[in-house]
Amino acid sequence: MEQNFANHARIVKPYHLVLGFLLIVGLIGSIINLVKSVDTNNLYSASLLVLIFIICLLTAWYARVFPLKAQDRAIRAEENLRHYILTGKTLPAGLTLPQIIALRFAPDDEFIDLTKQAVSQNLSVKEIKAAIKSWKADHHRV
Repeated sequence: MEQNFANHARIVKPYHLVLGFLLIVGLIGSIINLVKSVDTNNLYSASLLVLIFIICLLTAWYARVFPLKAQDRAIRAEENLRHYILTGKTLPAGLTLPQIIALRFAPDDEFIDLTKQAVSQNLSVKEIKAAIKSWKADHHRV
């Protein structure tokens, strides 16, 4: 499938939708169970169940966030090298990491001008991606 501005976001349905839904439903159910167990002597196990769901939510969240942070650093290094190869200079200091990450979709012939435009006009990530005429796909994003 050809990647472009409209379809470049990556949603892994079993992870983002199914797991996320199940964890939220489980947390809500465990909280309801905890509230109902106030009348009984079952507070300890009900509290542990809530704690387990909170731990699972945090684990799922960080299992997604940590690899993205590492990948963002790699993208910054790759785009800095690409800019250096094309211009003999490193990326301008005024670029933010999200802007650099958005610029990775620009082909070499659009990259330099779009980089200058992103700095001078402080373009948002969405504006950078929308300005790309010939999308350079990235199918390796985590």
